[in-house]
Amino acid sequence: MNTPPSTMFAVVQTQDGYSGTATGPVLEDAAEWLSEAELPVPAPGPGQVLIRLRAASVNPSDIHFIKGEYGQPRVKGAAAGFEGCGDVVATGAGAEVLNGQRVAFVAAGAGAWAEYVVTQAMMCIPLRPEISDEDGSAQIVNPMTAIAMVDIARNAGEAFIVSAATSQLGKLMCSLGCDLGLKPIAIVRRADAVDSLKDLGAHEVLVTSNPDMPKKLTDLCHALKPRVFLDAVADQISEQVFCAMPNGARWVCYGKLSPDLPKLTQMGQMIFMGKQIEGFWLTKWMTTTPPTDQMRVVAEVQARFADGRWKTDVADRLSLRNVVSELAHALKKSDGKVIITP
Repeated sequence: MNTPPSTMFAVVQTQDGYSGTATGPVLEDAAEWLSEAELPVPAPGPGQVLIRLRAASVNPSDIHFIKGEYGQPRVKGAAAGFEGCGDVVATGAGAEVLNGQRVAFVAAGAGAWAEYVVTQAMMCIPLRPEISDEDGSAQIVNPMTAIAMVDIARNAGEAFIVSAATSQLGKLMCSLGCDLGLKPIAIVRRADAVDSLKDLGAHEVLVTSNPDMPKKLTDLCHALKPRVFLDAVADQISEQVFCAMPNGARWVCYGKLSPDLPKLTQMGQMIFMGKQIEGFWLTKWMTTTPPTDQMRVVAEVQARFADGRWKTDVADRLSLRNVVSELAHALKKSDGKVIITP
């Protein structure tokens, strides 16, 4: 195995801490938040691995993070990016079993948008050979979240509601729900997404711009009684969906795609109908879920990508050296991931 170089190219954050803004995962100019840098290649400590990057995927959480809107503070000068795929080229004590393996990883302590990444061995998943680098780069954040949240839904009835259903994660949850015999109700902004989501497995698709959407939602809630709402948007329409749901409904927020804050208009539903609002964060799930359950989810995720039931829809591909100049434009392309390669 080749010895890693002493320095590497990286896309780094230009600001510290939190920004106090809430403008959502959109960028007008990535140079407001990111810059290029030549950094020392980090050395793995005990329980850590050094990974040579093959590909990284861009998630909404990445954009929230670099803008200071995420639940963790930024570190000025540190590489950005949470998730990727690459080859383990060096290990610290206790992580030798991963040496030489191609892995999907979540970055911890050093971001994924760099030629080399150090992270904890426990945040890595060895990849089956049938899985492409692009699928490997998006193997953890969305797919594991999809299975973990659909597990919540399947324990609460036959139907559940998914917002932002044209997102990569929304599509995964619709197809998984259908495979499990559930009835996903997809919420989208665009009417042209209806047919494709039904083909993926959505039982019904509601378009927020349609005047009859509130009535259709009410009718579906009466007929199917969905008690779990998996929501990435968290706007006023989300609150309206929650209010239309039956007794015992759970509004599970896992993202904040909208910059608009919802107002709670029917607080009595929480008192008299037993409804609740909660959050889902994959990092907490990974650190609190028993290993046997995590292994089941990892095996299911890889099986679905390996046999073609799931795939990563790619909107654009950028090299690391083009991220600062081209990321904002690439993110404007809909219905797919931006993939970053060295």
